[in-house]
Amino acid sequence: MSLRLLLRDHPQRSFALVTDTHALVFRYSSSSTVAETLNYGASAKTSASKCMVEFATLEDVDLTEYRSLRPSGVHGTLGLININADVFLCVISGAVRVATVRPNETVQRILSVEFYCLNKDDDDYEFHADYDPYQTDYVAPNVHDHGPDSRDPAYEHPCHELKKLLSGGTFYYSVDFDLTNRLQDRSSKQSAFDVDNLEEGFLWNSYMIDPLIKFRSRLAADEKSILDSSRILTSAIRGFVSTVTIPPSSSPLRALKSNLPSTLTVISRLSCRRAGTRFNSRGIDDDGNVANFVETETVFYHPSTFCFSYAQIRGSVPLFWEQAAGLIPGQQKIQITRSAEATQPAFDRHFESLETDYGTVHILNLLSVSKPGEAELTARYNYHVQHSPLNQVVDLTSPTEHRLLESQFDFHAETKGPGGYEAASMVKRLIQNRTENFAYFLCEEGNRSRNGYNDEKSLRIGTVVLSQQEGVFRTNCLDCLDRTNLIQTIISQMSLELFLHHRKEHATADFWVRHSSLWADNGDALSKIYAGTGALKSSFTRHGKMSLAGAIADARKSATRMFINNFADKGRQNTIDVLLGRLMNQQPVHLYDPIADWVNAELKRRANEYSTSDVVQVWVGTFNLNGRGGGVKEDLAAWLWPEINQSQQRPGIVAIGFQEIVELSPQQIMSTDPVRRQAWEDAMRRTLNSSASKVSSEEYILLRSGQLVGAALMVFVKVSILHKIKNVEGSVKKTGMSGMAGNKGAVAIRMDYANTRICFVTAHFAAGFANYDERNRDYHTISHGLRFQRNRSIDDHDAIIWLGDFNYRIGLSNDKVRRLIRAGDLDTLYQNDQLNLQMVAGHAFPYYSEPKITFMPTYKYDNGTDNYDSSEKARIPAWCDRVLRKGDILKQINYSTAPLRFSDHRPVFATFQCTVSDVDEPRKQSLSRELYAKRKADIGDITTNAGDDDIDEEDLLGYDSIAPELPPASSDRRKWWLDNGLPARSNVRPPNGNSVLNANRPSNPFTPTDEPDWVVVDKIGPKKSSTSQITSSARRGSRTLPPPTELNQPVASIRARESVRGQAPVPEPRSRASSQASTMSTSSRKPVPPVPKKPALLTKFSGGQVSQETGIKRTVSTLPPPIQRIASDGPKGAFPPPQRRISEAAPTLSPRQQPPLASSFRPPPTDPDGPPLPLRRTSIGTKSPTNDLMDGDNEGASAIPSLLPTRRP
Repeated sequence: MSLRLLLRDHPQRSFALVTDTHALVFRYSSSSTVAETLNYGASAKTSASKCMVEFATLEDVDLTEYRSLRPSGVHGTLGLININADVFLCVISGAVRVATVRPNETVQRILSVEFYCLNKDDDDYEFHADYDPYQTDYVAPNVHDHGPDSRDPAYEHPCHELKKLLSGGTFYYSVDFDLTNRLQDRSSKQSAFDVDNLEEGFLWNSYMIDPLIKFRSRLAADEKSILDSSRILTSAIRGFVSTVTIPPSSSPLRALKSNLPSTLTVISRLSCRRAGTRFNSRGIDDDGNVANFVETETVFYHPSTFCFSYAQIRGSVPLFWEQAAGLIPGQQKIQITRSAEATQPAFDRHFESLETDYGTVHILNLLSVSKPGEAELTARYNYHVQHSPLNQVVDLTSPTEHRLLESQFDFHAETKGPGGYEAASMVKRLIQNRTENFAYFLCEEGNRSRNGYNDEKSLRIGTVVLSQQEGVFRTNCLDCLDRTNLIQTIISQMSLELFLHHRKEHATADFWVRHSSLWADNGDALSKIYAGTGALKSSFTRHGKMSLAGAIADARKSATRMFINNFADKGRQNTIDVLLGRLMNQQPVHLYDPIADWVNAELKRRANEYSTSDVVQVWVGTFNLNGRGGGVKEDLAAWLWPEINQSQQRPGIVAIGFQEIVELSPQQIMSTDPVRRQAWEDAMRRTLNSSASKVSSEEYILLRSGQLVGAALMVFVKVSILHKIKNVEGSVKKTGMSGMAGNKGAVAIRMDYANTRICFVTAHFAAGFANYDERNRDYHTISHGLRFQRNRSIDDHDAIIWLGDFNYRIGLSNDKVRRLIRAGDLDTLYQNDQLNLQMVAGHAFPYYSEPKITFMPTYKYDNGTDNYDSSEKARIPAWCDRVLRKGDILKQINYSTAPLRFSDHRPVFATFQCTVSDVDEPRKQSLSRELYAKRKADIGDITTNAGDDDIDEEDLLGYDSIAPELPPASSDRRKWWLDNGLPARSNVRPPNGNSVLNANRPSNPFTPTDEPDWVVVDKIGPKKSSTSQITSSARRGSRTLPPPTELNQPVASIRARESVRGQAPVPEPRSRASSQASTMSTSSRKPVPPVPKKPALLTKFSGGQVSQETGIKRTVSTLPPPIQRIASDGPKGAFPPPQRRISEAAPTLSPRQQPPLASSFRPPPTDPDGPPLPLRRTSIGTKSPTNDLMDGDNEGASAIPSLLPTRRP
């Protein structure tokens, strides 16, 4: 069933996937308020990757403004992805059916996909790339090249590489059944898109479809069922799926008479958990996932309703190993990157997962026992199998005593003789017995006929399982391609022969030819995905013999692989990582859901309820060995186990960095010799465990080590914390000779300790007294250029520790440095230290910290002595060897040196306390469900398919008050100060009738002060005393009077004295306008609309006016006067003027002589240190209500101390 894809451009860009009854609508959201508010500092990229989604019936969705994008329809959506802050919807535009596993169970191969941008129309020209409704007789060759890119040949669609990958013919999907699970693990009545049963390890669009899966999980049961049946959401696998038809004449089940053909299907599911290309994805990770892991299922269906299924798996050798690509075939060196002890936990996780999914696991190792690299892998493989818990006897009465078995079959050695590849069939004798024990899956569709024939009248009684597969063969070679596919073909044939033998049948030659051809196609498809070319030896797999043409084809494939692996695989790997969402800083698309957003914010706020913190002790040391190998025999305990606090003596993590572990000769700087590093690893392990045993501490094991010519880094951990450490990776970066040589550079190892990311970097920078600029460049080259998997950089960690020989010197003369050393003046030395100066200037190690240095310079000594360099060069002593840290979770405890004298450097060590976070995921999920249910009950359902241009998620979300006294936050559509269409009123009330606001409090509420918010004053008594303080009530409508003044005392002096005594400023009576507003509020008439008020400080006044009463010219102040006066014959409703006395500095007017309000003058307050302050003058002439209102607003400004006119002395 084809779906319609519609687009609406205005008022907001929206897409709709429409079925006959329902529509799934996507609408981009441009607002960032919610993301910034709820995600606590989300990046712009995160806030830009949001859209709203709604699944509704066609009656509830207005599609009149939508237009069709693809008249041919689409086949479903693979999900949403964020590319460069743009949101793209991926739909399947072309597909073809390639397999029919059983009746009504079809599989489609994806031929083409399209990406549609939800937030802009820059790429809309691609909408019509395959359809022109106005075609003419002549179609130009570039008919599709119209649009923006026709004018810009260099333009490339942001999703071009993703489209190329998904349209490559290696992705498959089914709308009839769950393609991610084998037949034995799924029921015939399960939904094709049941999220509870999808195997995420084989779901390649899991990152893109995950937002929609979460949206689906929040739907009601009936809506969920409708969405599943609509076939809009698609689950895609990568690998190979194909069906061949077996005619009745070639059917192996001849006893079951049927004139209908049977089918043989091969389904290969490639895992996406450690997906990648040949040399970019090898071995195992800490979660137990291996590279090139494929589950291949052979399904034979007979029209008599019998269905046979047999599964087997392949995967990379489950060790931590790497192999660099090279231009010379066979010279790609294999390197095991982690010790046996550190590898065992991941190894066990891998096989425990396989045992849970498949039962007993039988390893079939095809690696060579003579080739150096493969022989090393084989030896380590055998070691881990022997130490695996699954290899122990669990039940003596069980026919299978071990759950993990192993067989070694050296494919190259066995097929080297005259028999050629035909000798590969000798593997049967190794696994024949186990094949019979593992059996196979067999079911029968429950059609029972009354007359002995299967027809329309047959009774449907369900599926009957007759047999189940009890174990699995795990086959591997180096790449798990050519040799593996040939052996798996043989195993598949053995399982079918066993099934036919149990039914006393045998297959024809034609059947086996079809079977071999199907497996040859499977090998070619898997090889193209992983290595870039078809499988080698496919000629023998297909025809049963090796021809000259097949040998030539294999040589051509080998050359093609070499080119692709060296020049194209990095780009392919990056595209795979983008598809799976594994790049650093890659953000998933956020489907707006007001409930889910609130839940996420609450989870962050209540993180302490599901997460715990722990402190792990970390010891870090760095040592420049000066190429001296004899130090491995020295006692290193003074460095590795120093006399410090006992808690710091037993670190959980030990990171050791070496420089010049080998002599940096011209022959050495271009290659890495691991022999010297391995010797030091043994010495470090021996010293650590020897010292730990003396204090009854547990054993240390080597987690991982790395080397770049002379620089080496080793990380040891306690056995007890090994289960908390995952995702251990290593990387190197060369800086010598402009990045060509490894004599200078860095080695880094990173890990995840619980939910905390930790990174160690040891580095060796450029030498030379004056080369600090080059050393700065070395730092920036390493910091920005060193990358781990998934484009993870050094800065993408919570705790970072740099250690090494940074080669920064002390910028003083040799004599002065040595004199300061003898005097013990380390402060002066440190003030001239180049690294210290460069860090302060921001030229190197920004945001890194180093504690105070309390030890002598570590370079350069005469070997075997404590004397600084006495040679002819007489190098200046310096602190070349340093340890720097970055991260709030790191607390440094110690920083010192050790007295090891076999090098010209002294080893340096530092100890840290690292606070790590451990998240209880089950508890977090439980709390999330509780919060979601609570929030949904509070706000109910919300419709997201809105047509208004200004509606956004913040209008639908709603906010809670952060405090009971405050209103909820506002949005563009909802303003708390205009609730119910009326201005907001303050609810603040004094605690009692005698309290007023304390004017002595600072105007800034965040300024620390001891002043209370309110002060208590006495009410006005019936009698006024000229010498007593007059107080006022804080009730609305009351007024206060100024205290009596002496005739000869300036007003400013009186006010200053009041401030000293702490008296509250005198509030002014309300103006006529305010009285009128109060009167109208009590009437039954509709209240008048609020009058806009102008701030007092913005009122304009003219200056230089002459008083009509006195003729005195005064300068009018632009600030309000200290005390507002109102004439007794002023406007109706005004309060009587206060009784007051003024100084002789201004003429005195009787109350009768006072001018009206609009023309009144006030004597300016005087200042003993200067001329009178300017006087305010109101407008002269006819009064207006507006002027009254403005004047009324300015009244009371004198009660605010910060607004009083003042003069600085």
